[in-house]
Amino acid sequence: MRDAHALLTPQGFEGVAATVRDNNPGMSEAMAERIVTEALKYVAAAAQFPAVSIQPSKVVDEGWHALILHTRLYARLCAGLGRFVNYFPERPGPERHDPDVLARTVALIEQAGFTVDAELWTGPIKTLVGVAANCSHTPVPGGCGPINPGKCATHGGGSGK
Repeated sequence: MRDAHALLTPQGFEGVAATVRDNNPGMSEAMAERIVTEALKYVAAAAQFPAVSIQPSKVVDEGWHALILHTRLYARLCAGLGRFVNYFPERPGPERHDPDVLARTVALIEQAGFTVDAELWTGPIKTLVGVAANCSHTPVPGGCGPINPGKCATHGGGSGK
């Protein structure tokens, strides 16, 4: 099994985990680290399987937000993965809900060689911990989805959040 921590330097990992804690007062260091670890696995799977519609859980999305805020680190991460993983946020909406997306995402993360922390991959009603993140990711035609190497009419393309 692959080690997601190896995708960042120890200092980079701690910096991202600190951002998660800063954005979620009262969150334990251990929980922030779990969230960042799952976000790394998600980005690695998204880079490896760009044609598949996947998205992070709300909890894992908090870690992806923190990764993106560390722009140089995120750019190096994506370069090391061989593909820049764009981020296209949207407010949650029941009309865009895909009940199978988390199961599909977890399966691809496992196919990418990682063990999943299943407690952090639940739907929005049954989350292990509350987080500040409040957006979702929708495939075309409703939005751009979590990964789209080309342009998107809804968001104008770009390189992330």
